[in-house]
Amino acid sequence: MAIIGEVIKGAIQVVGKLQNLQNHKDNQKLVLEKLLRKAQHTDFGKHFKFKDLLEKENISTGFKKNVPFFDYQRMKNEWWHSVHDGKSNVTWIGEPDYFALSSGTTGKESKRIPITKDMLEAIKTAGLKQVMSLKNFDLPADFFEKDILMLGSSTDLHKRDDNKMEGEISGISAYNIPFWFQSYYKPGKSIAEIDDWDERVKHIAKKAATWDVGALSGIPSWIELMLEKVIEYHKLNHIHDIWPNLKVYTSGGVAFGPYEKSFKALTGKPVQVIDTYLASEGYIATQVRPDTDAMQLNTDNGIYFEFVPFKPEYIDKKGALKPEAPSLGIDEVKEGIDYVLVISTVAGAWRYMIGDTIQFTDVDRAEIKITGRTKFFLNTVGSQLSVNKMDDAMRHLEEVFDTKIREYTISAVKDKHDDFYHHWYLGTHLNTNTKTVAETLDNSLKNANKNYKVARSKALKGVKVNLIDPKLFYDWNDHQKKKGGQVKMERVMDEEKFKEWQNFISNK
Repeated sequence: MAIIGEVIKGAIQVVGKLQNLQNHKDNQKLVLEKLLRKAQHTDFGKHFKFKDLLEKENISTGFKKNVPFFDYQRMKNEWWHSVHDGKSNVTWIGEPDYFALSSGTTGKESKRIPITKDMLEAIKTAGLKQVMSLKNFDLPADFFEKDILMLGSSTDLHKRDDNKMEGEISGISAYNIPFWFQSYYKPGKSIAEIDDWDERVKHIAKKAATWDVGALSGIPSWIELMLEKVIEYHKLNHIHDIWPNLKVYTSGGVAFGPYEKSFKALTGKPVQVIDTYLASEGYIATQVRPDTDAMQLNTDNGIYFEFVPFKPEYIDKKGALKPEAPSLGIDEVKEGIDYVLVISTVAGAWRYMIGDTIQFTDVDRAEIKITGRTKFFLNTVGSQLSVNKMDDAMRHLEEVFDTKIREYTISAVKDKHDDFYHHWYLGTHLNTNTKTVAETLDNSLKNANKNYKVARSKALKGVKVNLIDPKLFYDWNDHQKKKGGQVKMERVMDEEKFKEWQNFISNK
């Protein structure tokens, strides 16, 4: 009998019930007040008169009027450059303990986002919320005694000249895991510190047979590659041959939908997928129940949320929000509408656009799904293609051609006659006529998106498709020095980047 597991499961059942009793509107009102109160004596708080805001009857309205929207570049240029130089009390009390490096999918240089003690505490609290929500997933008691394999970035953080540590957020989080979790955590400290992703996975494959893994955690594309290496190394049919008790996969970073078919091909038994939303700026949301793949915003835990309707007139050419764009609170949003996510946090990010778009699936429960990136919104000649529409089209192709499409990228390009085409590269082993695939893809998008259909009848002249080995996408990330950890493939490329991509592919 799994005695320890029974105890843990019982405790989760009790604490988890308290989690369900939340008023998200009240949570957010309290979080904003706490943020402003704690930061009122910082340089940022003094400049934007947080002390005066706290005396207003409607704090959120005053906050919107006083504080402009920020993205990383503006935050860095106007405020965080001082934090990077070691100045205290700039946008949050004291100094950050870490900097989260985030190269993202479009930036040429790594972002360096402050991570404070308050933010680390908020991330840990959100992690506990995720654990407590397991009460809803009907897992056996012995599951709570199994190993948890977390495939994130290296925990071998780099020390700056000012003795501050920096690394990707998953590496920082793993570096700070609580002592009571150490015995469950795999691959363990020595392997997790290996910086080279391929080398780290080799060590994981070698040690795999000594672990009894019950849960996985990581970005889908890299988890799949790791599972393939373990299966190949041990000459298995599927991953359950070596980890028969694997029951949960905690996905994050990107929507799991595009990887569902290829992930299932690597398993021998059903695995419960639980989506999470951990960004470099904070732990945004986590899935708390099995009858949805939506995630619940962490409304009571150091992050204040605003939502800007995702419309072309509110976004400038660089993908940033225009000053006049309206923002809504959690009590004003509606289901089924794309919103640009804006956050203010206990790490000193204020009205900060992290670049993701979301939709509410259940407003009362504060449940959302990620629908794309503002910079991965392809609106050339009015096509208005969001990432979720592209993902849906990939699922349609998988069904029609009985294949798996792990990765893809697209660009709007002009031919020699100055006509626009959408040029797709699909990562698949499908061997068929590309014109047939292009026609099926084109029709799928026309049926799902009226704006795309209108664009195709006017300035958007056609669709081109290249079918390539999925491995080339990972080779590209390696070429870009963005391999493993939290790296995500760019879904939409500008013309300059696309030419670089095409040259890379043609030379492989």
